[in-house]
Amino acid sequence: MHKNLMNSQEKLWQSQFGSNYISRNNSDQLLKSKIFHFLKIMRGGGYKINSIIELGSNIGLNLIALNRIYKNLLITAVEINKKACFYLSKIKNVKIINDSILKFKTRRKFDLVLMSGILIHIAPKNLPKLYKKIDKLSKKYILICEYYNPHPVNILYRGKKNQMFKRDFAGEFLKIYKNYKLIDYRFAYHLDKYPLDDVSFFLLKKFK
Repeated sequence: MHKNLMNSQEKLWQSQFGSNYISRNNSDQLLKSKIFHFLKIMRGGGYKINSIIELGSNIGLNLIALNRIYKNLLITAVEINKKACFYLSKIKNVKIINDSILKFKTRRKFDLVLMSGILIHIAPKNLPKLYKKIDKLSKKYILICEYYNPHPVNILYRGKKNQMFKRDFAGEFLKIYKNYKLIDYRFAYHLDKYPLDDVSFFLLKKFK
């Protein structure tokens, strides 16, 4: 991807700033927490999933966790940072797309489309385009794991402006795309036995 065509968020996460995120979010404890919470929201419903795409996968801890729950998943990971893609290459059955989640293209559809800690780093003006892409990618389910806020706010992120945006992503998506239904949600508290930095999970099912 040509840097001159990238927005400020894409440039940031492709840079050393994005690479530094890897060391802050690579631990066995974090993986255990992800497995615990994914089990809670996915296993209880008995949802059948064979293929998954994650938008903004970083090093793939979410994909590793879900692959522990659903054996032999066909995995596609979209990640803009090259160093993170190196880690992703170690995951079994993974297809890696080293590109922006706004710009990559595929004709495939997936049983589960996953976003975790990525929508908060998308400029609000780009969300409608991304929501449309998410809908096209989805065959059955969408799982949104993000910081929640009932109304849109712009948060200073590690000293940088216009790099974190909290809002009700799931609610916005459901208002636009009426052929989806919210079938489950949960909250992961940062002081839990299995902490996840106050993340909210929203599981949406697609009805044709």
